[in-house]
Parts: sequence; structure tokens; C-alpha cells
Amino acid sequence: MDGVTVIDHPLVQHKLTLMRNKETSTASFRRLLREISTLLCYEVTRNLDLTMIRIETPLQPMDSPVLEGKKLVFASILRAGNGLLEGMLDLVPAARVAHIGLYRDHETLQPVEYYFKAPEDLANRVVIVVDPMLATANSAIAAMDKLKERGARNIRFLCLLAAPEGIERFRTAHPDIPVFTAAIDSHLNEKGYIVPGLGDAGDRMYGTK
Repeated sequence: MDGVTVIDHPLVQHKLTLMRNKETSTASFRRLLREISTLLCYEVTRNLDLTMIRIETPLQPMDSPVLEGKKLVFASILRAGNGLLEGMLDLVPAARVAHIGLYRDHETLQPVEYYFKAPEDLANRVVIVVDPMLATANSAIAAMDKLKERGARNIRFLCLLAAPEGIERFRTAHPDIPVFTAAIDSHLNEKGYIVPGLGDAGDRMYGTK
């Protein structure tokens, strides 16, 4: 699909299979989510801009690459996004963090916003939005709308699983935002869940169901 990158690294696919298994415990699910998010972070940051700086090694001076520009922003769509956020911060501990509080009304499947807090000057930062599932895409679209209202221009969306219906809706609403995912599943069921999926990521991560 145009604008969508499926991260098919063997370690990613292995860990995703373990997470899909309904017998996987809450503790194991949480650990796997943190591990897989680190692997996904490698891919979503692969083409960040670099600049050269002058340093001295123990042997001699040299020009060496570092990330260019202001610090990254990881934007977590609460609550399940925090599971991906933790592993990404292990890899990029200096990143700034935004929190976007949205929950899905189970009757209308529409997002309801209850919290938004982000660093200033989003226009000059790469913003990577994280949420385990891209299902109906309603929450993801609402999150992008909010970030763009605050000035964000360079945005990427990272998820574990995506449904074709969600990808189509998301790309129609925000064709400028690339999507990175570990898998594109078959379809959404009548309740808006990804099939075969892995269930509700937030409930499985926090043991609330």
C-alpha cells in the first residue's frame, strides 16, 4: 500500500506471534510490547537527517555523524500507546514526549478526547505518533488533526497492527503521514476490532479484562 511500510524483520514477526497468542500472560505481553517497540523504532527512525560534527577519538580528530535538528517527539495515544513509548525511550532517551488522551466510544466507535499535552515548537521537530492498533483509524486521525493544529508538520505513525479499512481511512485523511506497522491483518469485525488481531492491546497490557 502506498505510504505504508510493513516491518517484516524476523524478530518483529516472532515477537508479534507471541503477543497474538491468547495464552500469553499480562507480564509477558507487556515485556514483548516493550521489546518489539525498540525494534520498530529502528525502522521508523531509519531515514532521519544527519549532520557532521568534529570530535576527537582517543587516537585522532574526525568528522562524525549525529542527528540533525531538534530532539524527536514521541506522541503516545493513551493508554495503549504507552506500551510502545517505553521501548522507544529506551532507544532514544533524549526524545521529548507528548500525550494524547483519546478513548473510543464503543457505541459510535468515534474518539473522545480527554487530554492533550505536547512540547512546544512541534513545527521544527519530527513527531512519531504511537498506538498499537490502527483499526477504524478514528483515534489516529483525531490525534493527527490535533498535532497539526499545534503546528506539527513532519509526522510519522507507528503501530503494531493495521486493518485495511483503517489504513484507507487514515491515508485519505492524512496522505502526507507515512504509516509503519508490523502487520496488515484481514479486516475489522462488527465491533471495530482487528481480525485476527491480538485483542484489546490496552486490556492485555494492563490486565484490565
